Amino acid sequence: MDAVRRKWRPTLSMIVFVVLVTVTMLPLIGLFFFRLYENQLIHQTESELIAQTAAIAAIYAREVEADPAARALAKPVHPYVPTRDDYRSLAAREQALRMPVGGYHPIEPNLDLAGNDILPRRPDARDAAAPPDPAFLAIGARLTPIAVATQDVTLAGFRLLDPNGTVIAGRDELGRSLAHVEEVATAVRGRYGNALRVRISNSPPPPLYSWSRGTGIRVFVAMPVMAGEAVAGVVYASRTPNNIFKHLFAERRKVVFAGLTIALVTALIGFVFSRTITRPIHGLIAQTQVIGQGERAPTPPLKHYGTREIASLSQSFHEMADRLSERSAYISTFATHVSHELKSPLTSIQGAAELMKDPSMSEAQRQRFLGNIIDDTHRLTRLLDRLRELARADNPQQVGMTALDAVLGLVRDAFPALAISNDGERQAMLGLSLDNALIVFSHLADNALRHNATRLQIEARRVGDRLGIIVSDDGDGIAAANRGRVFDPFFTTRRESGGTGMGLGIVQSMLRSHDGAIALLRSEKGAAFEITLPWMGATA
Repeated sequence: MDAVRRKWRPTLSMIVFVVLVTVTMLPLIGLFFFRLYENQLIHQTESELIAQTAAIAAIYAREVEADPAARALAKPVHPYVPTRDDYRSLAAREQALRMPVGGYHPIEPNLDLAGNDILPRRPDARDAAAPPDPAFLAIGARLTPIAVATQDVTLAGFRLLDPNGTVIAGRDELGRSLAHVEEVATAVRGRYGNALRVRISNSPPPPLYSWSRGTGIRVFVAMPVMAGEAVAGVVYASRTPNNIFKHLFAERRKVVFAGLTIALVTALIGFVFSRTITRPIHGLIAQTQVIGQGERAPTPPLKHYGTREIASLSQSFHEMADRLSERSAYISTFATHVSHELKSPLTSIQGAAELMKDPSMSEAQRQRFLGNIIDDTHRLTRLLDRLRELARADNPQQVGMTALDAVLGLVRDAFPALAISNDGERQAMLGLSLDNALIVFSHLADNALRHNATRLQIEARRVGDRLGIIVSDDGDGIAAANRGRVFDPFFTTRRESGGTGMGLGIVQSMLRSHDGAIALLRSEKGAAFEITLPWMGATA
């Protein structure tokens, strides 16, 4: 038992605190592991690059259409043969085929951190197999200001390539080939190409931003320039996605507001937990300590029950405390009565025994005192028998059911001087064992016989889910002054004739132990009692 008591157990407050801290930390943990948000930034970056490259590709295509020499160098698109990778998803296949939708050819962003491999950094440009045609170099020169102006605003890097994948506009890579780059090779074949690649920066990354995967990758898109059904070039662009922390810093006011909201909700949850669980439980603990110290005064109800379960627990606790208080008072009163009832015959026996030690006592006196001793021992025996019956009634060991008519048959045999009749539900079943039912009706029959009754009438009626039994006799009845005390332990008006005053108390305790009750009724002649028990049905 000591080991069980010493075993460490968390308190309810500790559990609530851990739950609240966990709830508070969840949004912060989600910032590091919730990749959907970072994917959204990548989709946003790819979508912007698609829009920018599509616009520049349209200008590029117009320049090619206006220049017959460049138009003649455009490469027709070969029939598309899908590869294994193109069938990984329907979205990727549609993008590769550039399927028209309502006369348009939309390209949706489809790069994903979980679904796409992050390729190594972009390979360096190689020497071209042949220098770019002067017509394309002229077009590149005319489009360079547009690409530079776009880059100044969007921070994206642009390369304009001819149909062979050679750079015709783009810083120090002018005249070099990027045809070996995977996404560029896809665009040269007339299909939109994209890729996620590792980003290598020339300057060290900021410490905070380096925590995000977004600062270590770069989005690349290659948009084919279509002149009719031929590929006239490629617009190759790249950009680093926006950093999560940088984006959150830009939205810092909203983040602070969200943090304050979370803190407020957490505090509200803590208050609700405290008011509905912790405080009522501490109140119950305090009341149990008061009762454990022997306080018998009624415990006041809690100010706040909090939850339905705690309200039920508190109600059960108060009912148990009231029963314990009643039981304690009953035991105290019962012990006083028992000591008084036992003391009288014991005192009489002791006095008679001391007087019989006198050698001068005559034989007649000695026989009289011996008779008194025997009478007192008989009284003690009856008293002890009643005490055993009362203990049995308070804690019945036998359970079961028995028919009312069967019980009354045994009572008739035990009390032949009484004419016992049974009316109403004669075959009603009683929720008592045969022995316990016999105790109840035998005490009532004995009580009637001791008050000069000659007839005992039993009338049973079903009332809803209860069985009501009226037990009446034609005896002397009960005086009005004694009606309120008939169920008190050891109260009797026939003590001289051997009455113990415990019969009706035993009946009451036995019925109470079986969810029943007994009450004294008013009657013009004799005594009448009403017994109520749960309805158990009737025999056929």
